[in-house]
Amino acid sequence: MNYLYSFLFVGFVCLIGQIILDNTKLTAGHITSIFVVIGAFLDVFDIYDSIINIVGAGAMVPITSFGHSLIHGAIAKANEVGLVGILSGMFDLTATGISSALIFSFFFLLIFKPKD
Repeated sequence: MNYLYSFLFVGFVCLIGQIILDNTKLTAGHITSIFVVIGAFLDVFDIYDSIINIVGAGAMVPITSFGHSLIHGAIAKANEVGLVGILSGMFDLTATGISSALIFSFFFLLIFKPKD
């Protein structure tokens, strides 16, 4: 049943993104930013953790989970260290994803030639 819930949640997020993309003049970058902010907003009020408990790993796949991870790490580190922990805590949970994105984009830049 977890597979079904995960599939439906990710499909719903993609559906919302596609509807926004088709019916507005927003670009994919704008929509991605909106989803990151929505994931962060839902984590501030512990709603995203409830979604993860219901849906399972499917809630950790879409871009909304990046916003969730940013805020989740910042809040955890702020509770541990104080206000200084907000800046460092954001990168505790997301450092692997950010680093791999930078490394892979560098290697793809070497292999492929961008169009004008």
